[in-house]
Amino acid sequence: MGFHLYEEREPKRLYQTVNWIVDIIAMIAFAYFTVYSFGSRMEVSGGSMNPALNSKDVVLIDRLSYDLGRPKRFDIAVFLRPEGGTNMKRIIGLPGETVQIIENRIYINGELLQTGEIPDIVTIAGVAEYPIELGDDEYFLLGDNRESSEDSRFATVGNVKREQLIGRVWFRFQPFSEMGLVQ
Repeated sequence: MGFHLYEEREPKRLYQTVNWIVDIIAMIAFAYFTVYSFGSRMEVSGGSMNPALNSKDVVLIDRLSYDLGRPKRFDIAVFLRPEGGTNMKRIIGLPGETVQIIENRIYINGELLQTGEIPDIVTIAGVAEYPIELGDDEYFLLGDNRESSEDSRFATVGNVKREQLIGRVWFRFQPFSEMGLVQ
């Protein structure tokens, strides 16, 4: 009879062990997915995104929204630079649009861009002095601090292709006094 009880406990113990292993694998997968999707960390370098972000701010990047969806106008996007490294700027022009800077103002398809609270004065037009037609996979990005930003107005950055976009900045983690969602 004791032998019979031992046989009944063995499948139950095996079931519990397998269940425990599956739970651990699921938690690791969930943690990886969450960090990859919403928790990639980046430190802001330089003042090109002032006043929205300052140098040394630590932000979190949402990769999932660009893996599954389309980048949107006014997103602060992290992208791969052609010569290597990463950078972040605000998306201004979307695929298929024509961008031009006329008399210090941004025009999209010939209409003045309404930026709301985002800075809209651009004294250095760069290559956008003339109309820039964006391809089906190209974006035009500008830093918020237009006077101190190396962005799509300059040949060193140019139009940013869709495959260069890594993700959207969504949360400022540091400094703690300014922690919160990034608009």
